Amino acid sequence: MDPRVKRTRKRIQDALFELAHEREFEQIAVSDIAERAGINRSTFYQHYADKETVLADALDAVAAEAGAALDTELVLADGPPEVLRNFMAHIEANADIYRQVFSGAGSGVALARLQSHVIGAIDGVARATQLGHPLPAPVEVVAAGVAGSMVGVIGAWLEMEPLPSSAEAARWAWEIMIGPPTAEGTACL
Repeated sequence: MDPRVKRTRKRIQDALFELAHEREFEQIAVSDIAERAGINRSTFYQHYADKETVLADALDAVAAEAGAALDTELVLADGPPEVLRNFMAHIEANADIYRQVFSGAGSGVALARLQSHVIGAIDGVARATQLGHPLPAPVEVVAAGVAGSMVGVIGAWLEMEPLPSSAEAARWAWEIMIGPPTAEGTACL
């Protein structure tokens, strides 16, 4: 990608992310984003079709910068892997924005992107588990089901007052994802 395009997209993402910290996502207009980014509306639309996609890209970029991108498959472990702990800490640090993503007026694009990332990360756990015992459905279906549960955990966690720690939420998500440890000390998916 052309470096100028990358820079402009980054400015647009940063502008939306800053605005989302200041006010509700639904109250942010494309013209607000363009003004904050120092561009005009036509430039915005040369790079993005809508603000929902900008939000999804911005959340991905911020997660990557924080070392919290779910771009690697999770592996079976005794507790939540570091990438999951980092990801949950990223969500905690940006809880107000993620609450907007999960709200009724939130961003379906960002929520769908989040679920897609979780499915990709879980795929490896599902395939590893399949080697120990047959899964009740194809790996892709199991990964999608577990990802839906994890996204549900994140949404429920974000609604709690006071907000429990990201470490606690990561533990909940991990145990729901792979099942609680069994008497033999192994997890089940």
